[in-house]
Amino acid sequence: QVQGLIVGARALDGEVAMPFVREVKNKTYFSRYQVKFRRRREGKTDYRQRTRLVNQDKNKYAAPKYRLVVRFTNRYVVVQIIYAELDGDKVLCQAHSAELKRYGMPTGLKNYAAAYATGLLCARRCLQKLGLDEVYAGNEEVTGEVVSTEMKGRQYFVEELDDDKRPFRALLDVGVRTCSAGNRVFGAMKGAADGGIDVPHNHKRFPGWDPDTKTFDAESLKERCLGTHVKEYMELLQEDDPEYYQIHFKSYIEAGIEPDELEEQYEKVHAAIREDPSPAEKEEHDYDKSYKKPGKMTYEQKRANMLAKKAELRAEDEEEDEDEDEDEEEEEEGEEEAADEGGADASY
Repeated sequence: QVQGLIVGARALDGEVAMPFVREVKNKTYFSRYQVKFRRRREGKTDYRQRTRLVNQDKNKYAAPKYRLVVRFTNRYVVVQIIYAELDGDKVLCQAHSAELKRYGMPTGLKNYAAAYATGLLCARRCLQKLGLDEVYAGNEEVTGEVVSTEMKGRQYFVEELDDDKRPFRALLDVGVRTCSAGNRVFGAMKGAADGGIDVPHNHKRFPGWDPDTKTFDAESLKERCLGTHVKEYMELLQEDDPEYYQIHFKSYIEAGIEPDELEEQYEKVHAAIREDPSPAEKEEHDYDKSYKKPGKMTYEQKRANMLAKKAELRAEDEEEDEDEDEDEEEEEEGEEEAADEGGADASY
């Protein structure tokens, strides 16, 4: 594109001269142009955000800076604890909402309550791996309150501090998602915080925060974490549109989950996660090792195959030509017979 600034035009010998145009994207521009990073061009990574999440203070040397990474797919929620190194990011621990099936929730694996449960599972699993699960148990009951403690001028988002071991801190990484109030990303973060991980946050992005009155209703957040909003919608559809209810909540009906049982079901899931957050054992697969990939053909074999295909194609063409010749001969004979019959009729 050529962007220009029109300076003016003047008449010369009855003709109008072309206006002056200043080229912006000229040779100098293109010679100095620097291509952006691939993941920035693809819209996958916000490098301004990533720089601030990854850069560590120099006086902390090689101490890793952990991130609580939350991502949503078309059907599931993925929560990971990741730290960056020079040769790439390393995953310390991860939890997938598909694992909630083991804990008693077979469906609804992407809503706010599922995000909270997945964050809780990731937190308990990470602390168990580090040997901090008994020291920092987190909030065993969902209250919706933001818990924090101060010590030596620093704020920790846990209920109590241990004398020997400090809490495990991780910073929330939302990726390229919009951080609007009530986003499910913050549901996963709240689950991780209730699980015992020190995640810096406040209540201004949770459901229940009123920006006009500057007040926070913790009960609204608690209801979201326990799936009350799903329960209310199920009850509404049952009364107003039973047919659509059968379609929309088909998986809940097949699993035998009624609206009144939903909150209690999520409480059981949370209790089961705290009891055993360890990942499931890998299943052993039996592979058919009898199959062997054929070796590469030599030049002579390839040439022989090519000549055989050519001969086959030539034979097919010759058969088609013979068939066409036979059809033409039959048509000519038919025309001659018709002409002879016509001449005989005329003489008669």
